[in-house]
Amino acid sequence: MQQHEITEILNRPISQELLSRDLTRLAYIAKDGTPRSIPIAFAWNGSEIVLCTSKNAPKLPALRKNPMVALTIDTEVHPPKILLIRGRVELDVVDGIPDEYLQMNGSYEMTPEQRVHWEAEVRSLYDGMVRIVVTPTWAKLIDFETTLPSAVEELARQREERQRA
Repeated sequence: MQQHEITEILNRPISQELLSRDLTRLAYIAKDGTPRSIPIAFAWNGSEIVLCTSKNAPKLPALRKNPMVALTIDTEVHPPKILLIRGRVELDVVDGIPDEYLQMNGSYEMTPEQRVHWEAEVRSLYDGMVRIVVTPTWAKLIDFETTLPSAVEELARQREERQRA
């Protein structure tokens, strides 16, 4: 997939709505060779998806070995809106708490007092974190109105051909 195609998909209004959500599902291959899919908070910076994790997270050795990942961001309503992204990760170990981590946790409902307490807890727990930066290499938006899963698109084409015959 060409970069301009990825950019066009990610810039669509529905994609932008999904990219402003709190959670994605990160899929990767674990060290034992089996697949994993985990919910994780994320931030979209306009060109990359940034996830943050502890420096001792089990996923990090797996991502160092195989940096290819898949992400799913979706809604819980009918018809669902689904943004599928594949990409390559870069791991960036940082001191302190990355700004993205504080941003990605900013949309949860917290009172100002809860926010202060949460941030103090985070700062006391982590002396640093790892930014998992995903550069998209493929993207697909499924909204079930203008776009469908590829298998469903194929079935719709076959039905149309049968009806014409």
